[in-house]
Amino acid sequence: MAEPLFARVALIGIGLIGSSLAHVIRREGLAGTVSISSRSAATLARAEELGLGNEYHADPKDAVAGADLVIVSVPVGSSGEVARAIAPALKPGAILTDVGSTKASVIAQMMPEVPDGVHFIPGHPIAGTERSGPDAGFAELFENRWCILTPPPGADPEAVARLSEFWRRCGSNIDTMDPEHHDMVLAIVSHLPHIIAYNIVGTADDLESVTKSEVIKYSASGFRDFTRLAASDPTMWRDVCLHNRDAILEMLARFSEDLASLQRAVRWGDGDKLFDLFTRTRAIRRSIIEAGQEIDAPDFGRQVAAHPEKV
Repeated sequence: MAEPLFARVALIGIGLIGSSLAHVIRREGLAGTVSISSRSAATLARAEELGLGNEYHADPKDAVAGADLVIVSVPVGSSGEVARAIAPALKPGAILTDVGSTKASVIAQMMPEVPDGVHFIPGHPIAGTERSGPDAGFAELFENRWCILTPPPGADPEAVARLSEFWRRCGSNIDTMDPEHHDMVLAIVSHLPHIIAYNIVGTADDLESVTKSEVIKYSASGFRDFTRLAASDPTMWRDVCLHNRDAILEMLARFSEDLASLQRAVRWGDGDKLFDLFTRTRAIRRSIIEAGQEIDAPDFGRQVAAHPEKV
């Protein structure tokens, strides 16, 4: 096994992403010591029961003390609070990163708190499931997925290279972009689909003319696929909506216009327009599979034969 990239890694937050990082760090030997902190005593205790790290701290300052790499894995609305808490204990030369799904807001919250000499390199691994908590993690989560880094102007190239290598050894492909562009891209590929799924499932729950038992009974007709997205962590997605508001609102406006166009096609029986739309969207699905970001299987390709317990 190769030498560890970092002598000491601190994981602040031990939900799906944090616990998956703990698993892959151990599997790949990426750190000599893994120090874990969570604001929830129960979550921290469970992480210790699962043996996810070497040390467990209720106070995040204790977890980051002496760490070469600090990864903040908390809902994006808590990023500034966490940065303030750990700033006094960050050692010079340490790399500080995050895994948040919005970048401009996270940078605005965290950057003012980062001490001189600490390399702040925001990041976002585009990987996940609808599950949360320390039991949800698994080492293969990041394999062949993209991790986007948004290093600020003047970021140390060596620190960016070390963090990039860390994510590569976790299985990820690396891309870099500016925070605003990241937030716009993620608004359409991630945030809007989740919002639509939440809304569709909420609409079904509100319908008085269809009983909930019928919704569940016949869910395999398509509704089920939306429920996977709609089962995602409510705190995380509340914060995403609040902290990527402008980009999400722009995408919602575009979606609303397209939905109105689709409504007119259905109302007026415009079969050619419907067929054209459905043909174009089918091609997008095929492109995603050909790009290696999905497999041609039911249930969004989530049934990975080697890890059926994670489906």
